Amino acid sequence: MKPNTQVPDLNLPLINDTEWTLKSQRPDAFTLLVFYRGLHCPVCKKQLQEVAEHLDKLVERGVYVTAISMDTEKRAKKAGEEWNIPNLPVAYNLSQEQAKSYGLYLSKAISDKEPEVFSEPGMFLIKPDGTLYFSSVQNAPFTRPAMSDLINAIDFIKKEDYPARGTY
Repeated sequence: MKPNTQVPDLNLPLINDTEWTLKSQRPDAFTLLVFYRGLHCPVCKKQLQEVAEHLDKLVERGVYVTAISMDTEKRAKKAGEEWNIPNLPVAYNLSQEQAKSYGLYLSKAISDKEPEVFSEPGMFLIKPDGTLYFSSVQNAPFTRPAMSDLINAIDFIKKEDYPARGTY
């Protein structure tokens, strides 16, 4: 996916027993999708806790946030309960095809704690018109963008009307 191009729509269940659709999001500034590896990942737990801690600041800036994984309902709900992220929307049942449509890397389990196949992390900032502004995709669980850095970037983007980069 290139910046300023339409991102694939997603329609997924949330752990609060509702449905979430990307197309129905109407943020003032951006929709932030945080793809995480799943319940088995301690780095994901830390990341989603950081996102949840900054959720109010993101919402104040007009950013809607959703965390997404390929986990099953049972695993996703367990993460939601055990990770202390009560206000963070958490979607599950992302398919391999949907993960690939976002350019996410897929991994096979290397331990019995991991699902057979899961996506590696990614973060996508999507403009209200459904086009990509920013993406960060990784093939391993390490070195994810810090929420404080992202919030500072959003402030800069809005203040300076900074365009999406990487479009050439």
